[in-house]
Amino acid sequence: MTSSSGLVCDGCGQTASAEHIARRLRRLEWTTRYRPVHIHTLLLGAFSPWRDEGFLYATGGEHGDEFRGEAAQILAAVGISTAGKTRDTIHAEFQRAGFFLTHILECPLEGDSATTALLAKRLQPFATRTRRSLKPKRVMAITEELAPIVEDILALDLGCPVVLDHGKPFRLEGCGGDKAGERLREALAISAGG
Repeated sequence: MTSSSGLVCDGCGQTASAEHIARRLRRLEWTTRYRPVHIHTLLLGAFSPWRDEGFLYATGGEHGDEFRGEAAQILAAVGISTAGKTRDTIHAEFQRAGFFLTHILECPLEGDSATTALLAKRLQPFATRTRRSLKPKRVMAITEELAPIVEDILALDLGCPVVLDHGKPFRLEGCGGDKAGERLREALAISAGG
């Protein structure tokens, strides 16, 4: 039985049930395991995907072709093939490349949450964590849900530049012939070479 204890999750600011906290701790454990010592590129999303197979750092199945949703899109964007590789191999390759994925809301959205308001409330904790702990060389905003707060993100003191796609967050997957995914890959390649 799910009971809301009135606690607020420190990773997303939403009211947290026991199940919510358990999921957060599990995802935090998965993520910490593959955090690079030196983060070159911090890929920034708005909120974690709901399903574990869409969460990049999830453990579970043996094979890399089991990544879905956001996880599969990120791996494609950074040029990491999953064919014939184990999940551990893929995670290690992502880590060695200096990539780290985080979300302003470290948990999935629950219910009819006011997304923009929740994101805005979590900006300062995100900035503090980025400056003091993560210390990336750059941040790349990669989800459209960040668009309403992109100016607020740019105004933060993150200790590094924020890379955008013509003033907007990059999109992982282009729609209707848009080349946003291609522009993300190009931006990643430019900095990898420089």
